[in-house]
Amino acid sequence: MQTAMPQGHTRPNGVPGPTAGTKGHPLTRPLGRIGTLEVRLARNEAEIEAAQEIRYRIFYDELGARSSLHHIDRRDADRFDPLCDHLLVFDHSLTGPDHRRIVGTYRLLRQEMAAAAGGFYSEGEFELRGLAARHPERRFLELGRSCVLPEYRSKRTIEALWQGIWAYLSHYRIDVMVGCASFPGIDPAAHAEALTYLAHHCRTASDWDVRAVAGRYHPMKLMPIDAVNPKAAIAAMPPLVKGYLRIGARIGDGCVVDRDFATVDVFIVMPVKEIAARYITYYAGDGQSYAA
Repeated sequence: MQTAMPQGHTRPNGVPGPTAGTKGHPLTRPLGRIGTLEVRLARNEAEIEAAQEIRYRIFYDELGARSSLHHIDRRDADRFDPLCDHLLVFDHSLTGPDHRRIVGTYRLLRQEMAAAAGGFYSEGEFELRGLAARHPERRFLELGRSCVLPEYRSKRTIEALWQGIWAYLSHYRIDVMVGCASFPGIDPAAHAEALTYLAHHCRTASDWDVRAVAGRYHPMKLMPIDAVNPKAAIAAMPPLVKGYLRIGARIGDGCVVDRDFATVDVFIVMPVKEIAARYITYYAGDGQSYAA
């Protein structure tokens, strides 16, 4: 877990961005709507802090992240937050100001902003720097801190988030999405069937391969592949992992135990050009109009 810092959102070297308050930036307008749900980037401190409060409720209160980690006013906050854009889902059927209508969030860290931080968040677990160095012509985006309130964990909330992500990808001409996805608990063996299936059937191609860092590497092939029931393995995966696989994501080499967040993490790699065309057509439809 990275060390937290005071939550001013000034960006380094004068780099502007939507959450830095760039007035009129297209990505602070709605990026998608489904029923009463609307998705856009955070516009101000109140919205970012509300997203951090939701993250705290889910990661700490619900999933058991260690409360000894540094946190501020029951908010999950670290040194990367000021450098990230925060994608938010609002439910406009709720009353109150916008920051009290947030029901889901995703944290987006572009490569140029990661450089200002000295690296991506995921580099503490996976050799992402080497992967990016092998593809200097590609623009990387790290997805992280994905969470949705329990009562909103539905297909339409996920679709709203992906509408926003597609608009963001198009606006910034992102080539590759990466990030960690988590299984609950700190024992890889508890997920032996799912992890073994991923290791055998969902690995990255050699040119996109990325390995867990030395000293934190845990093997994912935990049982004979002949003993794996594919349907049971897929059913045992967290919804976020299944969602990534559905659009064509691949998995890196090895998993990492994150004791602070009480999870077993795998690494997701999604070159945009390799994502299934039906998903690009479906999710990008509305988002394209906002991406100019």
